[in-house]
Amino acid sequence: MLRHEQSGLLSNGAGKFAANRAGVRDFENGGVRVVHARGGAVPQNKFVEFAGVQKSYGSVNVVRDLNLGIERGEFITLLGPSGSGKTTCLMMLAGFENLSAGDILLDGVSIGSMPPQKRNIGMVFQSYALFPHMTIAENIAFPLQARRIGKSDTAERVAKALAMIRLDGLGGRLPGQLSGGQQQRVALARALVFEPSLVLMDEPLGALDKQLREEMQYEIMHIQQRLGVTVVYVTHDQTEALTMSSRVAVFNRGKIEQLGPPKQIYEEPVNSFVARFIGENNRLNGTVRTVEGGDCTIDVGGDRSIRAAAINVSAMGERTTLSIRPERVVIGTAAANAENCFEATIDEVVFHGDHLRMSATLCGQPGFIVKIPNSAGVGMGSPGDRIKIGWAARDCRALDHG
Repeated sequence: MLRHEQSGLLSNGAGKFAANRAGVRDFENGGVRVVHARGGAVPQNKFVEFAGVQKSYGSVNVVRDLNLGIERGEFITLLGPSGSGKTTCLMMLAGFENLSAGDILLDGVSIGSMPPQKRNIGMVFQSYALFPHMTIAENIAFPLQARRIGKSDTAERVAKALAMIRLDGLGGRLPGQLSGGQQQRVALARALVFEPSLVLMDEPLGALDKQLREEMQYEIMHIQQRLGVTVVYVTHDQTEALTMSSRVAVFNRGKIEQLGPPKQIYEEPVNSFVARFIGENNRLNGTVRTVEGGDCTIDVGGDRSIRAAAINVSAMGERTTLSIRPERVVIGTAAANAENCFEATIDEVVFHGDHLRMSATLCGQPGFIVKIPNSAGVGMGSPGDRIKIGWAARDCRALDHG
């Protein structure tokens, strides 16, 4: 049963928003009703569309033939290493970078050559970009004053924005009198107060310490869910992307390697780059012995073979890299009943608070990682010990060799 809420900040362009306690979101826009949950199926009507977008600096192609649709009310993260093209895409969407080819559409309207100030887009930066000589209330009011909104309407919107970010009563303070997390919340409120059709965030949490960064991830996610605003978020931090997003686009060398819900990106990487870049990952190199349907057998040397899901392999003799997440691995007696079970030599055991992390040499290949919850009575042994390690075939993905 959906509980309908009317946003106090977003009443034009964001659609009628409703949310239930399970996080299902309902938008009714122009008679088209779409419902999607975080990590669920994505509807087909596109609010933002990159159509064959390219960006080059001289002979260097930074973004290559990008085709990407973003839904109204979606929180999508552009994730990738430095130089992958993710920030350039954000800057082109904001209007701060020109397109070399292609077009960008916002709600069906071409904005590829539209000036930034005409796009009705809010932005949040890593540096906060607050005016130090203005009070918090004046900072939040600035985009309203630039749009010549009346004083009474401005005061009402600023008050609602301060309540939204839980800084009621602090509107008279200067930015320097607030913590880093509070300043970032002010920057977020300023980006939302003029009711933009879209909000862009360029690594907004990069300057915060670990604990505050984690708190702000949930803060931003909950505000976005409550308001139903469309967010395009850029980061190189995989945890941020997996925690906050309805979908993640993994960038590499100017193109998207994989696009999908966070769970799918993490659990089902489509190639070696995504498996390597997203989270910690065990990689074993081998040669395809058999392929049958969606299953395969991989030789890893020394008359040892591993059963795996055939993802990017199709023929006997192909080289492949196997991908196994550390948390999918079991040890000791539990490993004996696994489809893949091997003896390994422990190289290192490290205490991480909530879990133990073991590094071992398995099938002649060092650096195999196992993570075990730090439960009472659970031990891994010591460096030099022999230990059984096992995992299910479905948790092992045979990808391209790389």
